Amino acid sequence: MMPENVISRTTTVKRAIGLVELRSIARGMLTTDVMLKAADVELLRAHVVCPGKYIILIAGTISHVKNAVAVGQEVAPEVVVDHFVLSNVHPSVFPALTATTEIEHVRAIGVVETFTLAAAIVAADTAVKAAPVDLIEIRLPFAMGGKAFTVFTGEVDAVRSAVNTAAEKLKDEGVIDSFTVIPAPHKDLIAKLL
Repeated sequence: MMPENVISRTTTVKRAIGLVELRSIARGMLTTDVMLKAADVELLRAHVVCPGKYIILIAGTISHVKNAVAVGQEVAPEVVVDHFVLSNVHPSVFPALTATTEIEHVRAIGVVETFTLAAAIVAADTAVKAAPVDLIEIRLPFAMGGKAFTVFTGEVDAVRSAVNTAAEKLKDEGVIDSFTVIPAPHKDLIAKLL
């Protein structure tokens, strides 16, 4: 019998995600190859982001993701900008990474802006675990000077709680740029978010 967290040899339940963010495109491609050969993980994203950084985002079982990220950090440690492993990631993080979240009703909006993609993903996971909010999107750093952000919606008090918890978690790392709560967003702003 197969363990419950494994569906087949190549399809695993996404219990964790990991990211390595580098400031070298060439070394990023090499690191991607090494990480994929080191562990049975799914490659979610591997590409250039602004300003000339390279991200590698993987998913899989906790042990495989940890192993792949550890190996990835060893390939070119001098160009690693950020990294993380999120165990037991909230399921809503996956569609938010691809902006495919289906939101029925936007209420208050929370935004957490960070200096790295890793921090934006951590902020999103923290926010959705801290309060009953729905992730709308985790925006990758394209044409934003390397910044990333996460956007979520919910009742005003829940959004405030989620924003404050995410900001508190990231404040000592120096990766949070700005955050805000919009209690009653204009319909045109909502239309642009969805």
